[in-house]
Amino acid sequence: MSMELFAGQHLSVFYNEQDAKRSRRTHLEFIIAILTWIAAIDAFQHWLYENSSHTRDERKDAWLRIHTRFGGQLIDWSGLQIQHEYRWHQQLHIFQCPFYFIEYGIAQLGALGLWLQSKQDSCSTLVNYRKALALGGSRSLPELFATAGLKFDFSEKTIAPLVDAVEQELTQLQ
Repeated sequence: MSMELFAGQHLSVFYNEQDAKRSRRTHLEFIIAILTWIAAIDAFQHWLYENSSHTRDERKDAWLRIHTRFGGQLIDWSGLQIQHEYRWHQQLHIFQCPFYFIEYGIAQLGALGLWLQSKQDSCSTLVNYRKALALGGSRSLPELFATAGLKFDFSEKTIAPLVDAVEQELTQLQ
């Protein structure tokens, strides 16, 4: 994910400027969309396990409430109410490997952190990134993030500047 963001800044080597901008814009928009989806799925899974004796209707209501909390109301679901009520079914992680999907969100936030760092000092960012990669799975995620020069913190204090940077980049790509 980090490499996708790093490379995105150099797409004009392969594509005309218009196509390169469109690709970068689409990629950044997807990142924001997938982060909200990951948050909704993770919150829903927590609800499922914390309310293990729930009914089918309670589960449906919980999903709709959680999905709305994370932006699900931004889509006009008119005529698609049933599809909306069961949209969570599309995320097979819920059925096959619960609580794993959040790993993609953690990785994407790390990638955004590195991307933002690289905009200020690409050389140091790449050095730190390589140091973190060299550790592989031998260290905990907080240690890997620290080695890459990132905070392992998913509070608004950390995430807001990342989203702001994406919004700023999207504005420049208009």
